[in-house]
Amino acid sequence: MRGNIYIYILVMAGVTYLIRMLPLVLSRREIKNVHVRSFLYYVPYACLAAMTFPAILSAPGSLLAGAVGFAAALVAAYFEKSLLTVAVVACCAVFIAERVIAFLP
Repeated sequence: MRGNIYIYILVMAGVTYLIRMLPLVLSRREIKNVHVRSFLYYVPYACLAAMTFPAILSAPGSLLAGAVGFAAALVAAYFEKSLLTVAVVACCAVFIAERVIAFLP
Protein backbone atom coordinates (compact mmCIF):
# COMPACT_ATOMS: atom_id res chain seq x y z
CA MET A 1 0.00 0.00 0.00
CA ARG A 2 2.79 2.43 0.89
CA GLY A 3 4.58 1.90 -2.43
CA ASN A 4 1.44 2.86 -4.36
CA ILE A 5 1.57 6.43 -3.10
CA TYR A 6 4.86 7.02 -4.91
CA ILE A 7 3.32 5.73 -8.14
CA TYR A 8 0.37 8.09 -7.66
CA ILE A 9 2.69 11.04 -7.07
CA LEU A 10 4.76 10.20 -10.16
CA VAL A 11 1.67 9.87 -12.35
CA MET A 12 0.29 13.15 -11.03
CA ALA A 13 3.61 14.90 -11.64
CA GLY A 14 3.77 13.48 -15.18
CA VAL A 15 0.24 14.55 -16.05
CA THR A 16 0.80 18.03 -14.62
CA TYR A 17 4.03 18.37 -16.58
CA LEU A 18 2.39 17.18 -19.81
CA ILE A 19 -0.45 19.65 -19.46
CA ARG A 20 2.04 22.50 -19.10
CA MET A 21 4.53 21.27 -21.69
CA LEU A 22 2.28 20.18 -24.59
CA PRO A 23 0.99 23.65 -25.58
CA LEU A 24 4.56 24.92 -25.79
CA VAL A 25 5.68 21.98 -27.92
CA LEU A 26 2.65 21.83 -30.20
CA SER A 27 2.37 25.56 -30.86
CA ARG A 28 5.72 27.14 -31.65
CA ARG A 29 4.28 30.30 -33.13
CA GLU A 30 2.18 33.03 -31.57
CA ILE A 31 -1.54 32.30 -31.24
CA LYS A 32 -3.39 34.91 -33.28
CA ASN A 33 -6.95 33.60 -33.03
CA VAL A 34 -8.88 36.04 -30.83
CA HIS A 35 -11.21 33.38 -29.44
CA VAL A 36 -8.41 31.00 -28.47
CA ARG A 37 -6.40 33.82 -26.87
CA SER A 38 -9.45 34.97 -24.92
CA PHE A 39 -10.13 31.41 -23.78
CA LEU A 40 -6.54 30.90 -22.66
CA TYR A 41 -6.55 34.26 -20.88
CA TYR A 42 -9.54 33.33 -18.69
CA VAL A 43 -8.64 29.68 -17.95
CA PRO A 44 -6.53 30.45 -14.84
CA TYR A 45 -9.29 32.61 -13.36
CA ALA A 46 -11.93 29.96 -14.02
CA CYS A 47 -9.77 27.23 -12.45
CA LEU A 48 -9.04 29.36 -9.42
CA ALA A 49 -12.72 30.15 -8.96
CA ALA A 50 -13.71 26.49 -9.35
CA MET A 51 -11.19 25.46 -6.70
CA THR A 52 -11.82 28.21 -4.16
CA PHE A 53 -15.59 28.74 -4.32
CA PRO A 54 -16.52 25.48 -2.53
CA ALA A 55 -13.93 26.23 0.16
CA ILE A 56 -15.32 29.73 0.64
CA LEU A 57 -18.72 28.34 1.54
CA SER A 58 -17.59 25.30 3.53
CA ALA A 59 -14.61 26.68 5.51
CA PRO A 60 -16.57 28.84 7.97
CA GLY A 61 -18.73 27.28 10.64
CA SER A 62 -21.91 27.81 8.64
CA LEU A 63 -22.97 28.21 5.03
CA LEU A 64 -24.56 31.57 5.86
CA ALA A 65 -21.28 32.98 7.22
CA GLY A 66 -19.49 31.83 4.08
CA ALA A 67 -22.11 33.47 1.89
CA VAL A 68 -21.79 36.73 3.85
CA GLY A 69 -18.01 36.68 3.44
CA PHE A 70 -18.34 35.94 -0.27
CA ALA A 71 -20.80 38.81 -0.72
CA ALA A 72 -18.51 41.18 1.15
CA ALA A 73 -15.57 40.10 -1.04
CA LEU A 74 -17.63 40.68 -4.19
CA VAL A 75 -18.59 44.18 -3.06
CA ALA A 76 -14.98 45.08 -2.18
CA ALA A 77 -13.75 43.66 -5.50
CA TYR A 78 -16.44 45.56 -7.39
CA PHE A 79 -15.06 48.79 -5.95
CA GLU A 80 -11.60 47.72 -7.22
CA LYS A 81 -9.95 47.33 -3.83
CA SER A 82 -6.61 45.51 -3.60
CA LEU A 83 -6.45 41.75 -3.15
CA LEU A 84 -5.31 42.13 0.45
CA THR A 85 -8.18 44.51 1.22
CA VAL A 86 -10.73 42.16 -0.33
CA ALA A 87 -9.37 39.24 1.72
CA VAL A 88 -9.40 41.23 4.96
CA VAL A 89 -12.95 42.49 4.32
CA ALA A 90 -14.14 38.95 3.62
CA CYS A 91 -12.47 37.56 6.74
CA CYS A 92 -13.92 40.30 8.92
CA ALA A 93 -17.38 39.75 7.45
CA VAL A 94 -17.18 36.01 8.14
CA PHE A 95 -15.95 36.65 11.68
CA ILE A 96 -18.80 39.07 12.41
CA ALA A 97 -21.39 36.81 10.76
CA GLU A 98 -20.24 33.82 12.84
CA ARG A 99 -20.47 35.88 16.03
CA VAL A 100 -23.99 37.07 15.13
CA ILE A 101 -25.09 33.54 14.21
CA ALA A 102 -23.76 32.25 17.55
CA PHE A 103 -26.17 34.56 19.39
CA LEU A 104 -29.20 33.52 17.35
CA PRO A 105 -31.49 30.92 18.91
